[in-house]
Amino acid sequence: MSVLMRTYRLASGLQQEERIDDPDRIERYMKLFDREDLKKIQAGHRVKIEKDEWQLLEG
Repeated sequence: MSVLMRTYRLASGLQQEERIDDPDRIERYMKLFDREDLKKIQAGHRVKIEKDEWQLLEG
């Protein structure tokens, strides 16, 4: 089962981490990435979009 990790900062400066394990949500979020970033994230690398950092973990 794949897990999409999203790391982001709140307005207060605190860092939050979200674990997304629902396949439908993962598929929707994958549409945010361009082709180059999609290849990176599928290879397990971290990808930064604006202020959010994403990583796909295969399990």
